[in-house]
Amino acid sequence: MTDRAHQRCTNPACKASYSIDEVRTSCAKCHALLDIIYDWDRLPVPKSMEFFEHRWSTKGAGGSGRLDFSGVWRFRELMPFYRHEDQIVTIGEGRTVLQQADLLARQMNMNPGRLFLQYEGLNPSGSFKDNGMTAAFTHARIVGAHRVACASTGNTSASLAMYAGLNEMTGVVFIGTGKISFGKLSQALDYGALTLQISGDFDACLRRVKEIADDPKMGIYLMNSVNPFRLEGQKSIMFRILEARDWNPPDWVIVPGGNLGNCSAFGKAFMELKELGLIEKVPRLAVINASGANTLNELFTRQNLRWNGGEVDCTKIGGLYAAMDESNYYPHTVASAIEISRPVNLPKALRALDYMNGVVREVTDDEILEHRALVARYGFGCEPASAASVAGLRKLQEEGIIDRDEEVVCILTGHELKDPNATVMYHTGVDMKSVQDMAPRSTPTGKIANRPIQVDDDLASIVKAMGGSV
Repeated sequence: MTDRAHQRCTNPACKASYSIDEVRTSCAKCHALLDIIYDWDRLPVPKSMEFFEHRWSTKGAGGSGRLDFSGVWRFRELMPFYRHEDQIVTIGEGRTVLQQADLLARQMNMNPGRLFLQYEGLNPSGSFKDNGMTAAFTHARIVGAHRVACASTGNTSASLAMYAGLNEMTGVVFIGTGKISFGKLSQALDYGALTLQISGDFDACLRRVKEIADDPKMGIYLMNSVNPFRLEGQKSIMFRILEARDWNPPDWVIVPGGNLGNCSAFGKAFMELKELGLIEKVPRLAVINASGANTLNELFTRQNLRWNGGEVDCTKIGGLYAAMDESNYYPHTVASAIEISRPVNLPKALRALDYMNGVVREVTDDEILEHRALVARYGFGCEPASAASVAGLRKLQEEGIIDRDEEVVCILTGHELKDPNATVMYHTGVDMKSVQDMAPRSTPTGKIANRPIQVDDDLASIVKAMGGSV
């Protein structure tokens, strides 16, 4: 192949290669996942990560300036699968922040300057998905796609619909019955995507959309994270964390685990940076499942499933999935963004855990909700799935795995307004899906619930409620 980049099978026993011009989500020979591989010897690789700092002074509306404005394409030399810069699709995604969360650190019994929150809720569609969509839509433009589709628990559909609308493509999203928050569904509808609600969960939706995408007559480009170009964009989250830390990797990166695209992308990012000599230290990785959707924790922690040089013991995976089918199991968690029981990126996640000396844990819905409220009180409001990372940090501290003086970055994957019902329910006991006012229907049980106070319409009552007197 003559291109500087190609698609390659992740199965070490196969390693089949495919052109960038092909639309594939798996290997044609062995059906394993694909990676985007670069011929670094033929590419203008920066000599150090400091190279990217000059882009802050060149941001603008046209030419390379529009790419420098993106927190993804600012690092385009590290994901150069495109041939020409005018092929790149961007709307200024990735302008997110790494917050030094000292107030939260105090609540988590960590030393000041040791806990950081990477807040991906500041992306245009409100979640980390935009990092991957900008790359996937770039590839869609390269191959001339006009119709794009995904299965989604919410955030993917919102991001796809937004990018499709802005690029005059037809967007189709598959959602499960009752498996999406209104905050996310409203985005897919508002951006004009054809929204199909399937009787089943996310895994059923993904199975169907893959069947449709595999049929060439349908002309559908698949945008789920089984698409290897999605993960190229998601690598940039790690680049921005390094940038915010003067290019010094932290000790730990903690991320929620759903379809396992993020942790897979993070592992690939650090493998490439280390190969290129741009970093010396690789942080450890912690992936946190919800207890109601704990496939990775069950396989990795309890059944000791490992990457094993690419020779993954698929009998353990098949056995767990068969048991799920036999018991009619469906995932169930308040963290709807990670409510996935058959993660498509499982092998890549195992590879990332192997390379980054990682661990996996699970946290309960109550732990997720408590830490979501804690993050909001001392940092940024985030959706429930995001808070799994902070709840997981607490668990790893209790187990003595993470010390209070280690530098930890927790990934907050989505904005608080993605799932406002969970927030209102925590603080008030009111289910906003069924009532239209703030009158209490039950007593909130959250440890830091901030219940609204009902007062009469007179000055004395209002001042008294505010802790004063007339």
